[in-house]
Amino acid sequence: MKILIVEDDINILSLLKEFFEENYVVDVASNGEEAQYLAVMNKYDVIILDWMLPLKSGIKVLENLRNQNINTPIIMLTAKDEIKYKVKGLKYGADDYLSKPFSFEELNARVNALYRRSSLDGLNIIQINNIFIDTNKKIVKKDDEIVKLSSKEYKLLLFLITNKNSYVSKFMLEDQLWTDQEFIVSNVIEVTIFNLRKKLSKELIKNYKGLGYKIEDQ
Repeated sequence: MKILIVEDDINILSLLKEFFEENYVVDVASNGEEAQYLAVMNKYDVIILDWMLPLKSGIKVLENLRNQNINTPIIMLTAKDEIKYKVKGLKYGADDYLSKPFSFEELNARVNALYRRSSLDGLNIIQINNIFIDTNKKIVKKDDEIVKLSSKEYKLLLFLITNKNSYVSKFMLEDQLWTDQEFIVSNVIEVTIFNLRKKLSKELIKNYKGLGYKIEDQ
């Protein structure tokens, strides 16, 4: 995944860059004009855009990008937490909104949710090596043979595939696939991944100690 982070506070920008570079390709900008230039000239999977920026505000950058039919998912960051500002951001084309201060883990979860949603938009068949997923019918095939998966196995597989070639931490999986109301036993992720490997391939999901899980598109 390739993301653009736009933030005028150099300290916050540096911390965000360091955090996201562990798993993604990251470009950064500290003012609105630079942000708009990068967003137009490059293809990003997600843009993290601060509202208050020098030279050109984040909301103006957002408006200009949407007017140019650049539909990259954008999450707005701002200290403006009043409802009217959230409504304005969404009206101008923001896909999500996060008020400051925020946790990096929550921002990361939201970024992944936007990426997952956009990567599946309009896509019915996903292929990874000899695995095929029909997202409309929720059918998984291996070498043209249907593989029966549980609901959690299917969702976990889909999440890993939509984040293919990127590390997915255990925290990210728990946050995206298990709700606060659900009881999470300590090894539920490991058991679900074990079952997926058994049904599909031992080599499909790789485990990188200290980094997370990854499906690699060969």
